[in-house]
Amino acid sequence: MEDIQNTVYSLLEKAGFEAYAFKIGWYNECVMKNYILPYDYDTLAFIVISTPDMFDKAFKPFVCRQDCNGGRDLIDECMVDSFQKIKKNFPDEEIEIIHDFELHHTRRPKVLVQTAGHVAGAAYYYQASDVKNVPWDKSQKIFGVSVHPKYGGWFALRGVIIFKNVKCVNLEKKSPPDCVPTDELKIELLNRYNFQWQDWSFRDIVPSDKKYCEEQKKYFATLPKDRQELIEQIKNKGHIKVDDVTGLQK
Repeated sequence: MEDIQNTVYSLLEKAGFEAYAFKIGWYNECVMKNYILPYDYDTLAFIVISTPDMFDKAFKPFVCRQDCNGGRDLIDECMVDSFQKIKKNFPDEEIEIIHDFELHHTRRPKVLVQTAGHVAGAAYYYQASDVKNVPWDKSQKIFGVSVHPKYGGWFALRGVIIFKNVKCVNLEKKSPPDCVPTDELKIELLNRYNFQWQDWSFRDIVPSDKKYCEEQKKYFATLPKDRQELIEQIKNKGHIKVDDVTGLQK
């Protein structure tokens, strides 16, 4: 199992990703019946996050290799390409990959990546239930948000990789660092995420070691249908011309 972990970590790190191991049972204990993954408790899985380095190390090279036409979400396609490299390195293993953007026909996510990230110890999944003095009306839906101890909100949970036949009985469970320390700050985080997410401020709720570069911000702030010009800039010049950056799409 350690050999698998080390290989997965090494391959993904080169492309600006990080992986965190967890047992499927840890995830299944935290989700409703509809989200349970049909594997044994001790089955080995990894949650994969993209760090701020992913844009330069994985996405730009991917774009330059593609025949890119408008209307496609190249970030999602880059994630598929990057995850498949893991699969190719383990030809003798039965592996299932579930991306964050994959949905059932009912539009229900195939995996709850924020829950997976929490049980794997990658990033704390802050929800209204983490707040002691709840300021919101009970009827108000407050969406949770994950915060990474190193990157703050400047990262994304991209999906899980499941090694179907590998058991990790001795894998030690680690709690994610509670890096938003006070009730007041948790309330501020959830308010920023739910009511003003386009201004980026929820990502800076705690200090981070690294943030998205201005090119990356501009790309994510542009609707997928309007990204063709930016894609052409990457293909032709290797970078995006940066001016004003507003909002965040993904």
